[in-house]
Amino acid sequence: MNMRKITSMTMLISLVILILNSVVLYVVPEGRVAYWADWRFWGLTKVQWGDQHVTVGILFLIAGFLHIYYNWKPIVAYMKNKAREVKVFTGSFNVALAVTAVFVVGTYYMIPPMSTILDISSHFKEAGSEKYGEPPYGHAELSSLKMFSKKEGLDVAKGIELLKAAGYEVTGDKDTLKDIAARKGVAPQVVYEIIKAAKVEAPAAGLEATAGGTGGAQPFPDAPEAGWGKKKLSEICARYGLKEERIIHKLSDQGISADGESTIHDIAEANKMEPMGLFEAIHAIVTGPGK
Repeated sequence: MNMRKITSMTMLISLVILILNSVVLYVVPEGRVAYWADWRFWGLTKVQWGDQHVTVGILFLIAGFLHIYYNWKPIVAYMKNKAREVKVFTGSFNVALAVTAVFVVGTYYMIPPMSTILDISSHFKEAGSEKYGEPPYGHAELSSLKMFSKKEGLDVAKGIELLKAAGYEVTGDKDTLKDIAARKGVAPQVVYEIIKAAKVEAPAAGLEATAGGTGGAQPFPDAPEAGWGKKKLSEICARYGLKEERIIHKLSDQGISADGESTIHDIAEANKMEPMGLFEAIHAIVTGPGK
């Protein structure tokens, strides 16, 4: 087999796939909308298209390095001047560098046509939000029925009854909207459309309890703040005035292994759960009986 030809063909095929992935990711709705509406194109979700973009991109880079290796002599020839001396900053190289610099700097300062390209992408994403609808809050599909109902002022028991009457499989109020939807083969948004009929007249007041907190600590929220998964458990406890040892002990009682120096994302991953699930576990500890 001719490795030079294989390398060139691999670059060509991966480039075509990267172009396709780029077009799809250019017009795909924002993540919160795509996950809520279970957006798919050719059967693939936004995450799956993104994963392919990364892996095929790595393949393209590997093929690119091999292409440089197999074509090193022609490349060096491009960098020679009329005296046949190798110079990096030849006329061709300078033009290529200038074009690239225009796009990099133009994107940073949002100068047309780079800003126009990004504006068109934003237009597609906004159109997607209007078409598919926005979730009540970010990653709402990962919330359990109990947490979602609390935040949206729904009667969780009635919501479960409505879902079962509609033919949905529900094992309890700890089921997430995403899991319930997946078992039925629909989007989490469809689940919400069913249970929103369980709206109670007087929405429950927001919980503002803290567990053994200090006077200046913030009340523990009913929804995770931005960057929740990247924070260490010790940072969460300090921010909301929680006793770290108590939280770790109570999580252990639920079969969740945790330590203060690990991030929420790492703790959730180690326990094979979502960061939202860990948030709900801590929320239950903070606001539950004997807090």
